[in-house]
Amino acid sequence: MKSVVALLLVMLAGLAMPQVARAQPDAAAIETFSNPVLEGRARNLQRQLRCLVCPGESVDESGSPFSSDIRHLVRQQIGQGQSDQQILDFLVARYGNAILMKPPVQPDTWLLWLAPFLVLATGGTVAWIVIKKAASREA
Repeated sequence: MKSVVALLLVMLAGLAMPQVARAQPDAAAIETFSNPVLEGRARNLQRQLRCLVCPGESVDESGSPFSSDIRHLVRQQIGQGQSDQQILDFLVARYGNAILMKPPVQPDTWLLWLAPFLVLATGGTVAWIVIKKAASREA
């Protein structure tokens, strides 16, 4: 019985560890520039980058470790004197166009850009067919 209680206590302690680790502030999350122009550049770039872990969130909004790393990387490269385009090019080379909140229209992203219109057209066509069949049954 004592071994079962000891095992349960160890398991509970293991479950509590991630909570303790998450409660500590992340150094990259609180990193800011004292220069408001550089801080504005960093925030603008972070809003243009997609968190690859959190669907639909920018790196600026997300609290994931991935986003924290990207924020740190953006600030580090701004500090090294890189231009916004150089930083974006570096991240696209590393992660692909998926990292961009607004990926460019290219043959490999056509489906991404056209999907909403295709879904709307398909839904409209299905609705038109259903209404047409219902009207022919009534007549």
